[in-house]
Amino acid sequence: MADEEAQAAGAAQEPAQQQFVMQRIYNKDLSFESPASPGIFRKQWQPKVNVDLNTKSNVIDENGNYEVVLTITVTAKMDDETAFLVEIQQAGIFLITGFDGENLRRVLATAAPNILFPYARENIDSLCVKGGFPPVMLAPVNFDGLYMQALARSQEQPQAPAAAGDVSSTEH
Repeated sequence: MADEEAQAAGAAQEPAQQQFVMQRIYNKDLSFESPASPGIFRKQWQPKVNVDLNTKSNVIDENGNYEVVLTITVTAKMDDETAFLVEIQQAGIFLITGFDGENLRRVLATAAPNILFPYARENIDSLCVKGGFPPVMLAPVNFDGLYMQALARSQEQPQAPAAAGDVSSTEH
């Protein structure tokens, strides 16, 4: 009897087992625009490309399921004309248990977007090629580094915390 009580007390003190499981990946929103076509195809292709990234997450249910949405907007301009604009919201449902506070925020802002990014990257490339443009191969993204930068910014400016994973205006 005493052994059973000791085991029950020991089990109560053990931290919850951490789980991170991808449940589903899907396109939440996807758009491609080529407002300057067909004239843009007659110009020599030397665009200025701008890439904006953002992540957001929300709780789906009390079982530990979260939706994480990675939004990427790619704008290619030649002079003042927009050659194309692609925006994707690549989303996923993830079961995340056993993580609390800062560790949970880190998983939502880094691990989940690292899984979603290759899907978004492939969709962007495919849309651009189908739109008549050269392939767009986005460089890998260091979501851990972006998270650390956002965390540092939020600690410097506590009155206006930065959204974890929010990056904007990266030119190529």
